[in-house]
Amino acid sequence: MADIISNGEAELENETRQRFINEYLQDKTDKYDSRDVERLQKDDVLAGCYLQWRLQNVDDALKMIDESFQWRKEFRVNDLTECSIPRWMFETGAVYLHGYDKEGNKLFWFKVKLHVKDAKTVVDKKRYVAFWLERYARREPGMPLTVVFDMTDSGLSNIDMDFVKYIINCFKVYYPKFLSKMILYEMPWIMSAAWRIVKTWLGPEAISKLKFVGKNEVQEYIDAEHLPTHMGGTDTFKYSYPPLPDDDFQTPMCENGPIVSKDEMESKEDAESESKDTLDSSQNEEQIKKSKKVSFLEESLKLDECDKVDSTSRTKTAKKPVTVFKGPLLHISPAEELHFGLKDCERKSLIVLENVTKNLVAFKVRTTAPEKYRVKPSNSSFEPGTSLDIVVSLHGGFEASPQDQFLVMAAEMDQSTGAGTPDLSQFWKEVPKTKVMEHRLRCHVTESSKPMSLLLHENPLHSNIENNQEDLHSKIIRLLASNKQCEEQIDECLWFQKMLMGLVSLLMAITCSALYLLYTDRSRL
Repeated sequence: MADIISNGEAELENETRQRFINEYLQDKTDKYDSRDVERLQKDDVLAGCYLQWRLQNVDDALKMIDESFQWRKEFRVNDLTECSIPRWMFETGAVYLHGYDKEGNKLFWFKVKLHVKDAKTVVDKKRYVAFWLERYARREPGMPLTVVFDMTDSGLSNIDMDFVKYIINCFKVYYPKFLSKMILYEMPWIMSAAWRIVKTWLGPEAISKLKFVGKNEVQEYIDAEHLPTHMGGTDTFKYSYPPLPDDDFQTPMCENGPIVSKDEMESKEDAESESKDTLDSSQNEEQIKKSKKVSFLEESLKLDECDKVDSTSRTKTAKKPVTVFKGPLLHISPAEELHFGLKDCERKSLIVLENVTKNLVAFKVRTTAPEKYRVKPSNSSFEPGTSLDIVVSLHGGFEASPQDQFLVMAAEMDQSTGAGTPDLSQFWKEVPKTKVMEHRLRCHVTESSKPMSLLLHENPLHSNIENNQEDLHSKIIRLLASNKQCEEQIDECLWFQKMLMGLVSLLMAITCSALYLLYTDRSRL
């Protein structure tokens, strides 16, 4: 029976693709981004999502694909990057991904009080939401999201019906089957009328996903560990930028590019990588010399400090870490920071994992800067009671930054899963989020290894001035937003005051008229 259903779904997917080419692509090649069209032809999950959301109706699915692809080209979704979004939007923290609900779905937070309606910035805000959704869709294809509208301390000035309609369309049309549920927390009574309008934009299936909750009900859907303290939870996470929080970890670089599955060829490539690393480092030094002006003093200091280190051990040796983080599955060294420097002998760091369980443990290492680092191995498994060394090395001419972070993820594999050669890519797709141990490591750049020119730029006075400028800029933005909110609230208060004055005047006129009539009636008597 299952085979018949799957065959039927495959036939519908093929029919959808063919009809899209025949009916929508004829003489309209500039209507869509070619990358989206190509993805539709190859990605079964994408075609299946549109069909499922339209209840396997091919005609409706094609209309939805047409609308979605036009929107993607208009907003240039495939080219959205962190640099294409105004920095102040990230700094406000109005939208971000963090934590999970009880079903293991990622939480997509909207801090409503931080949104101020402004026609000048509405397009950028829409692109900002698209950036986060596309970012998640590429990393977790087909995995649903739970949207949380946190309406704490929000008011009428924060409600932008056009923007709300856009967010709903994102899940209704542009990212089908991505919405698990939409949680509306502490919605003020004054907004009830607005949400009655919102319901008319949603279909029956989407309306069933709306959950209106307060502090007493929110833990029916989200555990306390993933809720902020003002919602009665224990999560002390505070949004900060840069870097992007929580979900900015990507697969790091291996010898031949990003690692997609386990590192099966690591042991075979070690001997070759030693000679390649030495050659790469010498070539990169020449490139750095050409592209940057380095003083003779800095160059002589660099040679004096590193001449004693053999050229082979310079790229291969990494110091054993001392501090240890003791987790339920792994002990991880170092506990908090990976140390890097600008000298060749400081371009590698070591992560030591120790399996403290009685089963096989799978692990993978991700980073916020995958273009900078090589990690060997970055995705594998190892036996109980054993330890494993992971070498993290800077790639090419890149330099480490304190903003770079690493994420070590680990999950226990039972004996049946670990039998034979485990399929790690399938294992990571199926393992529940609640059973995954995560530990974050920061990068520490050794101060003594920095060139004198950098040290001059990083003196306390200079850094304080830069920090003060950034703080002042962010404070001005917040002040302007608060000022606009105050103005709108004052306008609302003045409007209510005028209404009340009118009602009081009307009431006084009616009272005076009644008293006058009563007086004239008595005088006649």
